Amino acid sequence: MMWLFWSAALFLTYTFAGYPLMLWLISLWRRRPYQREAIQPKVSLIIAAHNEAPVIRRKILNCFDLAYPKDKYEIVVASDGSDDGTIEIVRSFSSQGVKLIEIPDRHGKQYAQMLARDAARGEILVFTDAGVEVEQDGLQEIVSNFADPSIGCVSSEDQVIKGRGVGERSYVQLEMWLRRLESRIGSVVTASGSFFAARRTVCEVWHTDQTSDFFAPLNAVSQGLRAVVDPESLGRYALVHSEKDELQRKIRTIVNGLYVFFSHLHLLNPFRYGFFSWQLISHKLFRWLTPSAMLLLLISNLFLWTTNGFYRMCLVLQGGLYGIGLVPLAASRFSRWRPIKLAGYFLLGNAATLMAWFYFLSGEKFVTWRPTQRG
Repeated sequence: MMWLFWSAALFLTYTFAGYPLMLWLISLWRRRPYQREAIQPKVSLIIAAHNEAPVIRRKILNCFDLAYPKDKYEIVVASDGSDDGTIEIVRSFSSQGVKLIEIPDRHGKQYAQMLARDAARGEILVFTDAGVEVEQDGLQEIVSNFADPSIGCVSSEDQVIKGRGVGERSYVQLEMWLRRLESRIGSVVTASGSFFAARRTVCEVWHTDQTSDFFAPLNAVSQGLRAVVDPESLGRYALVHSEKDELQRKIRTIVNGLYVFFSHLHLLNPFRYGFFSWQLISHKLFRWLTPSAMLLLLISNLFLWTTNGFYRMCLVLQGGLYGIGLVPLAASRFSRWRPIKLAGYFLLGNAATLMAWFYFLSGEKFVTWRPTQRG
């Protein structure tokens, strides 16, 4: 039990603190700069939509306002079985050049993106969600990274603009910081699904049952290219309405991520992919294994309770963390306190991860999706 306790403790310490610290230290001496210029190749903005009537008009108008030559970019909306008026709204913009792809039956976001990719004419494909606001200079900023031929995929940075979700906001900030460090030393492991871009050649290999913002950066690395993050390109969105919606979103995201990870195991060869193999394991696989490590830590700690004061203190701390995180379920009025919000979000994320492993190991796939209600 002592061996299990310390193995789990060291694993969790590395995952939450050791990996970010090592990334930061490596970034101090190993940086891979690249060329950026205000190039203006032909670009296709791709929006996969399912029942996005409340936001799709605003999204298209946001795309029209982008500071990029109008004859150099197109807007392609792929409607995946929408039946709420989304199609009619998009069709009303056809005279202004918006291209609509109607998919009568539901096939999923990646399937819709694939059909949009086939219909698109741009050299650079930019994928963005209907509920995300892009800054006026955002398109030019993200495209400018492709002036360097070594860049295959570029991620924006997420920015939460509405809501008091301290947990999600803190997670987003930490994730963006990690991606900046990964990009600085080589390539990011994953992109922001709300707003990212890739060369057409990177998108030739497409998976309709996997998450494009994860496999696109992996495709780029597989082709010997880099996937980087651009802090100047922001994708703004509001927080999820409820914990239930956030739990479902996280489960779906992690299940799809597990399928991407295990279909790209060749990238775990450090002799060919160097630091990236270490990043992929540490950033993704180890993070998905943290709930199991936390359970091992708790169970082994229970057996070590009578050993000495140190193990009793550790058990009390664990119990305190779980107790604080569960408080919002019993009394929502206390959930406005920042420590309780953070603990609650932490437990929510780990519960989603455990459930995602169950679905993944049972062969479940989440191909279709329901737009997350934000704001």
